[in-house]
Amino acid sequence: MTARLLEGQRALVTGASSGIGRAVAIALGAAGARVVVNFLSNPAKGDAVVAAVRAAGGGDAIAVRGDVAKPEDCIGLFDAARERFGGVDIVVANAGIQRDAPFAEMTLAQWQQVLDVNLTGQFVCAQEAVRQFRRQGRTPASRALGKIIFTNSVHQVIPWAGHANYATAKGGLKLLMKTMAQELAAEGIRVNAIAPGAIRTEINRPAWETREAEAALLKLIPYGRVGDPEDVARAAVWLASDDSDYVVGTTLFVDGGMTLYPSFRDAG
Repeated sequence: MTARLLEGQRALVTGASSGIGRAVAIALGAAGARVVVNFLSNPAKGDAVVAAVRAAGGGDAIAVRGDVAKPEDCIGLFDAARERFGGVDIVVANAGIQRDAPFAEMTLAQWQQVLDVNLTGQFVCAQEAVRQFRRQGRTPASRALGKIIFTNSVHQVIPWAGHANYATAKGGLKLLMKTMAQELAAEGIRVNAIAPGAIRTEINRPAWETREAEAALLKLIPYGRVGDPEDVARAAVWLASDDSDYVVGTTLFVDGGMTLYPSFRDAG
């Protein structure tokens, strides 16, 4: 059972209706937080995560529709959090998409959509989070004024052919996080990121579903297993808690060693 590291705190998780976001929302709830579960288009999935948060022993939870690429929707998420919980202490900016294509064939629409969600959407929601932290002030539940955790990717450092839009967004998110952390730390706002490697989610099911696909994927993972969403969720709970209060501007890689470039194990 997850320790109650977040008792009395309020969390907002974007892109929380499936995959990593779902696992993070449930883990934050199990650790004692009340949770706003953001979903884009499927209310039933959002409601299912709310039920799972409560079943995990967490506090209250609500599902709120919103497209993080739209500033008015991001503001609406925080409005809902204030109305239901009185504010927000933790924001996990997790929503992301892929629209893959070879570089010369990638359309401007594919490029722009990924940048809009994976980078601009993170900026907009994080900006609203900072404004909310400042409005509400400090609470006894946390040493920090507020915590922001971005879900980044190993592709903030590893180039990825056929995914120029995704890798560009994740590289930009890396420096957005660091710049925010540098600027906001003096106020007591902690900004960090988690960079998952290969995780068993629907978006990448073809990469691990069959024995052959998984064997090929494992060549990239020194630790010898594909990650689970819960691996990322446990890291998010720690980064959101006072146990990591002196951790600022850091990316925590949850990747089984993928960023160690395992093809060089035998001297290249």
